[in-house]
Amino acid sequence: MTTVPTIGILALQGDVREHARALESAGARTVRVRRPEELERIDGLVIPGGESTTMIKLAAVFDLLEPLRKRIEGGLPAYGSCAGMIMLADRIEDGVTGQQTIGGIDMTVRRNAFGRQVDSFESPVPMPEVGGAPFHAVFIRAPWVESVGDGVQVLGRAEGGPEVDRIVAVRQGRLMATAFHPELTGDHRVHHYFADLVRRATEEE
Repeated sequence: MTTVPTIGILALQGDVREHARALESAGARTVRVRRPEELERIDGLVIPGGESTTMIKLAAVFDLLEPLRKRIEGGLPAYGSCAGMIMLADRIEDGVTGQQTIGGIDMTVRRNAFGRQVDSFESPVPMPEVGGAPFHAVFIRAPWVESVGDGVQVLGRAEGGPEVDRIVAVRQGRLMATAFHPELTGDHRVHHYFADLVRRATEEE
């Protein structure tokens, strides 16, 4: 029998409903996460897009920041899109003074690297590990990955837009991130990939 993982969606900002629909299409059960105790009831976590500085402040206000760090350090699978990628990065370029992250992925991310809201664009992103044709990716005030450590796998690079060949999708163990918003398309392969990652982690424990 296939495991049905419970995947939380950090419900502070962003496309919570859209992520839930995509995860449910991948056979996962979803819950909204706003309180520390809710982190103990999930098998995996999605950190949506939004404004990274606002999201980290809200996480602190809701007493979620340290519990998030502890759960992720303890092996909780997590996927961050756009601002969620910034929050999972160990290092930020062009962040605001004192900007914190949750961390977990050994990478340096450049905040708002592709430009402001008016510079939003769409680009094909080949993702052989995910499978199928290049992913039609939507970038909105998107970051990119400047550099990664030895333990980080590059899942995809942008082929179009203002900057080509920039790293826009990564994975390190049970953590993954994309600079784009897969929840805004009808293509749920990224969510299926993450749900399978969570499922395997659950079965290993």
